[in-house]
Amino acid sequence: MPALASLLYAAMWLIGRLPLRALHALATPLAALVRRFGSREARVGRVNLRLCLPDLDATGREAMLRRAMAEMSRTSLETCAVWTRPAADTLRWVSEVDGAELFDAARAAGHGLIIAAPHLGNWEVLNVWLASRGDLAVVYRAPERAALEPLLRRARGHPGVEQLRAEPASVRRMLTLLRAGGTLGILPDQRPKAGEGRLAPLFDVPALTMTLLPKLARRTGATVLFAFAERLPEAAGFRIRILPAPARIGDEDADVALRALNQGIEAAVRQAPAQYQWTYKRYPSHDEQGRPRYAGHEPDPEPSRTP
Repeated sequence: MPALASLLYAAMWLIGRLPLRALHALATPLAALVRRFGSREARVGRVNLRLCLPDLDATGREAMLRRAMAEMSRTSLETCAVWTRPAADTLRWVSEVDGAELFDAARAAGHGLIIAAPHLGNWEVLNVWLASRGDLAVVYRAPERAALEPLLRRARGHPGVEQLRAEPASVRRMLTLLRAGGTLGILPDQRPKAGEGRLAPLFDVPALTMTLLPKLARRTGATVLFAFAERLPEAAGFRIRILPAPARIGDEDADVALRALNQGIEAAVRQAPAQYQWTYKRYPSHDEQGRPRYAGHEPDPEPSRTP
């Protein structure tokens, strides 16, 4: 690995030696520092919570933001352990599984399985659990700093895991894998690049939404399930939750399929809203009237007109 990636891995290795309870204790002051000095994250989180959870008043949204940022700090520190310890250590953190019968039935059917894993709970724990159940391919977006990609690939390089870049060149492999009955993991709420998404409602607000997942479901007939690793209180580990996807997620009508995709994300998020990554710029930087939505925003990709 490049020197920067090796240095980061060493730092993660040291942090990852701590037990889960100690990682969670360390996350509390870390989250406070991020809230105080990470103005961007707090600003984005407040905007997203106002848009998505309008039933909460200002006090409730601020409390949710504090909880969400604490949970994100826990995710970051836990990931240091997940990425540098044997998979068996991570699997010992998984104490419950809800919906395992859905996963097993989809695998047994042999028609391919797409796991839609939103930025909810700890998706790295979920990856390890999925890999423990059989061969798995995961789609990832390459880091902006190319030197960090070897770190990412090493950290997620569990036996039986194939890593596919989120780029057009990988789509043929995804189709082949699913048609052969394989399992593919995708982050469904990652904002797509220019030309790779369309607007669809998420919490009743238009969000640029990936077209890739519904396309794969439509073209292969694969089953789609939503899944996340929910963090349990008092450092008691994780509960894997597996949920059925809305029925029309592979619909021929792209708008119907994308609406179903976002309904699936919503259903998962409402199970554990404080564990969602609200600090991610999920929505266009300008609203329908052209007003800036996020201060200090960057330009947004234009939605394509074809699915």
